[in-house]
Amino acid sequence: MKLSELKPKIPRKRRRRLGRGEGSGSGKTSGRGHKGQKSRSGEKIRIGFEGGQMPLMRRIPKRGFKNIASKNYQIVNLNALDKFGKDEAVTPKILKEKNLIASESKLVKILGKGNLTKVLRVSAQAFSKSAKEKIEKIGGKITLIK
Repeated sequence: MKLSELKPKIPRKRRRRLGRGEGSGSGKTSGRGHKGQKSRSGEKIRIGFEGGQMPLMRRIPKRGFKNIASKNYQIVNLNALDKFGKDEAVTPKILKEKNLIASESKLVKILGKGNLTKVLRVSAQAFSKSAKEKIEKIGGKITLIK
């Protein structure tokens, strides 16, 4: 194999050569058509501009409300915590390592679905009332993370 025989894995597409005579298919007006804003050099039309007509995004009625103060919790049920050993500490970091949550930097809430059979020391940003009762009933400890 010679250096001149090497070819790229992806064939390179040749660029369109504009304004190279009528026979080329893109000569004279270079594919821009006749007159108008789009035929001029330096034409810039912002996204959504409709020539002075009221743009679609402003014509459509606005609906809904996005609460910026809402908190999105990653949910972990008690039956998932039953995998841990007796008197083990359960933190968001450990939950991430066990693939029970997607990210340890996001908020975690423990819910009371299922039963817990082992005593655990659970740390999270929020607990449901039933989860608190079930953990404390067995003798486990709850720590709220701020």
